Amino acid sequence: MASSSFPFGLLLLLLLSLQSARTTGLPSDCGPISASDKDRIEFAQNLEFLEAEFFLRGSMGKGLDSFDPQLAKNGPEPIGARKANLDPLTFRIIQEFGYQEIGHLRAIVDEVDGIQRPLLDLSPEVFATIFNKAVGYTLNPPFDPYANSLNFLLGCYVIPYEGLVGYEGTIPSLQYYSSRRLVSGLLGVESGQDAVIRTLLYERAEEKVPPYNITVAELTNKISVLRNQLAMCGVKDEGLIVPLFLGAENLTDSNILSANAYSISYARNPQEILRTVYGSGSEYIPGGFYPHGANGEIARRYLGNRTV
Repeated sequence: MASSSFPFGLLLLLLLSLQSARTTGLPSDCGPISASDKDRIEFAQNLEFLEAEFFLRGSMGKGLDSFDPQLAKNGPEPIGARKANLDPLTFRIIQEFGYQEIGHLRAIVDEVDGIQRPLLDLSPEVFATIFNKAVGYTLNPPFDPYANSLNFLLGCYVIPYEGLVGYEGTIPSLQYYSSRRLVSGLLGVESGQDAVIRTLLYERAEEKVPPYNITVAELTNKISVLRNQLAMCGVKDEGLIVPLFLGAENLTDSNILSANAYSISYARNPQEILRTVYGSGSEYIPGGFYPHGANGEIARRYLGNRTV
């Protein structure tokens, strides 16, 4: 269990991140965008595909096409994912999450028809790149999310939270009751998944992540700082242990649920999400988990304006 002491190094890292946001300024497109309910929901489907394939393949070694191939609409097979070396408890949790994501995709298709699954890269190399950027140096050996349960949970830390803050940012802009009902239901389960993952990691917050000389708490904080830097719209992401000024009511450094000063979920718009999942810091430059970019009208409007 984590202690109540927040490492000075992480405090300094967070303060530097906050200072960077103030001095460099924020991009002009940190607010809502103009889009239909259908386009907003289909944008979110990109993240549901990512989560489904990571959870299903990580737990069982087989993906969406083995359960309901029609949901992918003949989209390309994901690359790089494989069955992880999970303990029985983690296996059952991740397997359930995978099944839930199939339901999410089916609900989206029933509501708005849906998009084709984009090409997804879930290879260890993509995760290694993310974790190297987060810590600021090259980890040796490279980080592999499929190596063991702890690594896989850390890999999970990278993914579902983006769906959570994306849905939180989407709901206020939805016009129709049916859309709001769907997205609020999806948000509820996404939030639960993220809470489970963060709780499991919090139990091990002070453990070193073998073979690296860095604790679970330190690594989650560094990942959160990286995502804030990539999204470029302020602090909307926090690790498992934070300084008191980021804790609930400024009275605790425990941060199992990432939330703002009112303990309300953070929200991100599609541009912020793309900058983060592409790993490029730009909605115009695909990469990371989406080597050819995400699908749907919203994602493609930025790729259509791409400048090299």
